[in-house]
Amino acid sequence: MASVLEEMAQAVIDGDGERVAELVKTALSEKVAPSRIINDGLVAGMGVVGERFKNGEFFIPEVLMSARAMHVGMALVKPLLGSGEEKGRGTIVICTVKGDVHDIGKNLVAMMLEGGGFRVVDLGTDVLPERAVAAVREHSAQVLAMSSLLTTTLARMPETIKALEAAGLRGRVKVMVGGAPVTQAFADRAGADGYAPDAALAVELARRLLGL
Repeated sequence: MASVLEEMAQAVIDGDGERVAELVKTALSEKVAPSRIINDGLVAGMGVVGERFKNGEFFIPEVLMSARAMHVGMALVKPLLGSGEEKGRGTIVICTVKGDVHDIGKNLVAMMLEGGGFRVVDLGTDVLPERAVAAVREHSAQVLAMSSLLTTTLARMPETIKALEAAGLRGRVKVMVGGAPVTQAFADRAGADGYAPDAALAVELARRLLGL
């Protein structure tokens, strides 16, 4: 018989938020540690989803359903975490750059990163370099992830990297970029640490940049 955490992971994979909520409550009643519920249940399920997405077995609608199911569980567990218990794998600030209001891809990446065990601070869209830098400082982020769908806003990425340098933060934060017009060659020219063409590879990139 599958354990409650294995069933929870499967419910995340299935995108069944109601079942995830039931299983989280069951796990809590059985005195399972909140950190184990997150790592061995919710995040484990999203890990499988990420692999299936990367392999072409899952598509964006399935990933979004799974991510929403995971968030149902996270909402129940996070208030119960101890002050030192939610460190996870690091903090990532994510945004769509100034002049661009597209957010579907950025939202998917944010969900997948959270499902990968990262703490994600989502600044939304149309974000000025100064705001991104302030968020990196405020949240002591290890990674800044930037997205752009419009070629006219690509210049905001190297501008933001230069703003990090001017603020004396560049040495402590990795920068990853993505979006339809972004390429590895552009990322290299912009001074980014990495480029990911899709959400599943963004999680792998974040792990690699942080040596996880």
